[in-house]
Amino acid sequence: MREWGRFLLVRLAGTVVVVLILSIGIFSLVYLSPGSVEQTLLGNRPVTDATRAAVRAQYHLDDPLLTQYLRWFGDAIRGDLGTSIRTGGDVVSMVGNRLPLTLAVTLYGGLLAVLVGVPLGILAAVRRGRLLDRLVVAGSVAGLSAPPFALGLLLLMVFAVRLDWFPVYGSGEGFLDSLWHLTLPAVALGLAGAGLLVRFTRSSLVRELGQDYVTFARARGLSDRQVLGYAVRNSLVPVLTAAGLILTSTLVATVLVEVVFALPGLGSLLVDSVTFKDVPVVQAIALLLTVAIAAINILVDASYLIADPRLRTGGRA
Repeated sequence: MREWGRFLLVRLAGTVVVVLILSIGIFSLVYLSPGSVEQTLLGNRPVTDATRAAVRAQYHLDDPLLTQYLRWFGDAIRGDLGTSIRTGGDVVSMVGNRLPLTLAVTLYGGLLAVLVGVPLGILAAVRRGRLLDRLVVAGSVAGLSAPPFALGLLLLMVFAVRLDWFPVYGSGEGFLDSLWHLTLPAVALGLAGAGLLVRFTRSSLVRELGQDYVTFARARGLSDRQVLGYAVRNSLVPVLTAAGLILTSTLVATVLVEVVFALPGLGSLLVDSVTFKDVPVVQAIALLLTVAIAAINILVDASYLIADPRLRTGGRA
């Protein structure tokens, strides 16, 4: 139990350091934008000496950069992410209204990737070298090669426009209607993840099926299903690593997929904010994605402890 706690504590400390480093880069966006800081924060509004002085006072631009960063990061921790330049609204409210839809698309796509990728990877490993294995591997390569936004356009053209099986745009109303509207975006996100999971699951399980304990278990008369169960559990760590990568990449890819399917999530908000140079909103979304990816990595690290008992005992038998 002590090793378990130390393992998570080390991972958590490393994650905090990474988030702090990335937050410095996110804070610097206001200074990296073209033009003066005052003009960036004012947007398209006219700049006079009075407004420039007001902005410098409001954002404490005369303070040292370190002081400005600490104030901005402290406000972010307390839930104050500033005011939108474009709309004048509270950034937290704007992001909070869009976040549930983005999370729904991301989790839906990740779930489809797991439900398709892991069983196909196990099937390919069991049928290694046969026609079914080759077909599954070829399909996984095709899924990995297709960018989610391009695949989304293809799915939209075929299943929404040509066949009229799915709605063209929008997020729907109610659970079932929303599920129907989000199916094509989730498929576009999930296919690439499923391809990666197939590769990881197959290679890891093939390696485990070649271990001595598998031969010994079969010699003792255990059924193929029991042997496969042991091998699958021992191959979970690489699969969990791939699942974490898939969830983080799906979260990032959702930004483009939401634009393709005209979904009012964080993706469309980010694109509009970048277009209108709404730096506070861009900073908020970037910081949110950073924290979300860090949290996913922590959860994946914690799942290692469940999948592999050796990590909980420090490598002891």
